[in-house]
Amino acid sequence: MITTIEFIVALVGILLGAAFFTNAVEILGGRLGMRQGAVGSLLAAVGTALPESMIAIVAILEPVLTGSASGEGALIGIGAILGAPFMLATLAMFVVGVSALIFRRRREQGTDLRIDAATIRRDVGFFLIFFAVAAGVGLVELPLYLKVVVALVLALGYGLYVRRTLASGEHLEEVPERLLILPRRQDPPLFAVVFQTLASLGVILAGAHFFVDAVEHAAAALGLPAGLIALVLAPLATELPEKFNSIFWMRDGKDTLALGNVTGAMMFQSTIPVAFGVLFTPWNLAPLDLFAVVLALISGGLIYVGLRRSGKLRAGWLMIGGLFYLAFVVGAVIAIL
Repeated sequence: MITTIEFIVALVGILLGAAFFTNAVEILGGRLGMRQGAVGSLLAAVGTALPESMIAIVAILEPVLTGSASGEGALIGIGAILGAPFMLATLAMFVVGVSALIFRRRREQGTDLRIDAATIRRDVGFFLIFFAVAAGVGLVELPLYLKVVVALVLALGYGLYVRRTLASGEHLEEVPERLLILPRRQDPPLFAVVFQTLASLGVILAGAHFFVDAVEHAAAALGLPAGLIALVLAPLATELPEKFNSIFWMRDGKDTLALGNVTGAMMFQSTIPVAFGVLFTPWNLAPLDLFAVVLALISGGLIYVGLRRSGKLRAGWLMIGGLFYLAFVVGAVIAIL
């Protein structure tokens, strides 16, 4: 009963938080003069990806700072770092595709995605390069100075990506005129916009935390292995904010924001957290880790090829990502059980 209540409270919190966050972040992006790609791929993506990335970074740095010899934190951190972009490149893409299918009757474009193809292609292209680097580094033993070089390349690569994203893309369209917390005021003050953005992000984080707890309690009650929770169920919960944000934007026909929220988070997750992992852990990837990386790269590669060939995406093309996620779940269950 308690677990059921936890699930309900968590889902309500994430849903409400996502609704208020998408409303506020669009207005904030408009006030800052940002373009569609920058709002989705930077402002929204980093806002929802940074907190969960900090969990992985803390797990990695805690034994380093405390002098603990335990490698458990490193293993948890590596799993979380690689799991996040994998979830985004597979399951989140599936969710975006399903959303286009479900809301097709209220969307002018139907099941097609009306996107800034150059922005999304750049996001996915950068992701493929840097996530492949992350995998390659995990296959060989590197001396410390080369690890530092790799970490710098990853950080500078993200900086280059940010610069290009800020300088390109289409302008925001149909920016909401009213904040949800001030529905009667047409021109809300900037501090209210920032407050709603941060407050809604806090609600999303609290909801994700409750959801992870509920998943763990439910899995323990069912007798599921702890490894299965760490590899499959917990990452699924922590990526819910990006998925719900994208669902709301897909419903409103704002496809660049919806997809950019996912691809921008993929790019962030494959660079900055990976840099910490390379520097402060052995970064030796297990077979299941490599399996997740390969599936993520294939899923992202298919999207990139589709954009290169036609500059368009359809719901069915994105839904293929669900098959890659299912393949990983089956592989994880077999490996653990």
